[in-house]
Amino acid sequence: MSYQDTSAEEINIAMQAAQVAFLSYKNISGKQKAKFLAAIAEELEALGGELVTTVMKETNLPEARVINERNRTTGHCRMFATLVEEGSWVDASIDTALPNRMPVPKPDIRKMMRPLGTVVVFGAANFPLAYSTAGGDTISALAAGCPVIVKAHPAHTETSTKVAGAIKTAIKKTGMPSGIFHHVYGTGFEVGQALVKHPLTKAVGFTGSLAGGKALFDLANQRAEPIPVFAEMSSINPVILLPDTLSRNVSKTASLLAGSITLGVGQFCTNPGLIIALEDDATQKFLDALSEEVRKSSPGPMLHQGIADNYINRSNYVREQPGIQVMSESIDTHNPMQGRPWIASVAANVFLNNPSLAEEVFGPFSLVVRCTDRNELHSVVSSLHGQLTCTVIGDAPEVKQYESLLNVLTEKAGRVILNGVPTGVEVCPSMHHGGPFPSTTDSRFSSVGTDAIKRFVRPVAYQNFENALLPDELKNENPLGIWRMVNGELKK
Repeated sequence: MSYQDTSAEEINIAMQAAQVAFLSYKNISGKQKAKFLAAIAEELEALGGELVTTVMKETNLPEARVINERNRTTGHCRMFATLVEEGSWVDASIDTALPNRMPVPKPDIRKMMRPLGTVVVFGAANFPLAYSTAGGDTISALAAGCPVIVKAHPAHTETSTKVAGAIKTAIKKTGMPSGIFHHVYGTGFEVGQALVKHPLTKAVGFTGSLAGGKALFDLANQRAEPIPVFAEMSSINPVILLPDTLSRNVSKTASLLAGSITLGVGQFCTNPGLIIALEDDATQKFLDALSEEVRKSSPGPMLHQGIADNYINRSNYVREQPGIQVMSESIDTHNPMQGRPWIASVAANVFLNNPSLAEEVFGPFSLVVRCTDRNELHSVVSSLHGQLTCTVIGDAPEVKQYESLLNVLTEKAGRVILNGVPTGVEVCPSMHHGGPFPSTTDSRFSSVGTDAIKRFVRPVAYQNFENALLPDELKNENPLGIWRMVNGELKK
């Protein structure tokens, strides 16, 4: 099935409709929005096996992965439904007037979060459901009270169209303004550029390559009115192996990391693309064990030809770099769509002198950096750019000896992991899925968990308003029964 690129005129019509809808949707109660978000989940589930089959056809993903991702997507909808119905996420704060205060009376000031306006969301290649049309960006923006315009990813347009239909059905069933959601297509750069440059766009959500995210970020900052771009882009998610712990757990550590490297054919933003260790007997045994695990792993089909081509090109580039030693690779199927797992190693001094080795290879690959001592280990970690995650494999007493290293890691990543793997991002309020540039464009915000809603709101203070004119969240009697900060004290 073919889809025509959305024209500039059609984009403008959608934007105008979204703005009209925003003026009413931003004031809809949390309970009404909760019903709408829950209805999206129900409509996605109603698509049943048809949706699963379509995703599998367009992305090469196995059925179990698709079903799990669908469940994650519907779970996200219901999580935000619960959040907006409860209401305290608006961070309502009330400071009542002190008219007799000397020497200057204190006015009545009340503050809460309000939605930004229309959000443009770009579908992600590697998550056709959870990070695309009804993914976390879309649902958190709708939860905030923002209309959303989704640009379907060209690699799974049929999937995106079916999901968009489910959202539109939920809009009708719950009586939401019809203009709060639009779905557009574009195979080139023109549609995306038009969406970001449109004066009614107030924010952008993006998951993809560094080149793509940075281009959107730059474009947004060139506007007459710059807007925030919340882009998740590039991360190699370094794993540091502490020597004493590794010496006692060589096979276990190799198996753990091999499973993470090859999971989903390495097509996760949290794939452990860099392993850092001291060069000793334990590390050599680890390399031998990891090499064997990777050698016996099987290539798998990648999501689409573009990702497969990029993986081959980046892999070939790394192989050609001076000092790179290929340690192991799985069988070669001679199929350009198959992602072939492989690992390589390099001396730390070579790594430090070749910044390109710290760039992401999106696929089932990891580079092991061999350090001569702790100082070199620190130098390698300190040289890294911002990451979504950093991991340390080590028991508590040994980690304590490397406190200065741990201190650096908290400056490098949004999530620091101990004795685990970075793949597998739990959806919960405490999760932070973001990190310093270039992993994201703004490390203060998460694209996973309930805090994702904070990307699409801004604080508004109301001064000297009559009680009847205030939003319910700020009224004296607290009709919503939410937690609020009242004169410096948290109250219901």
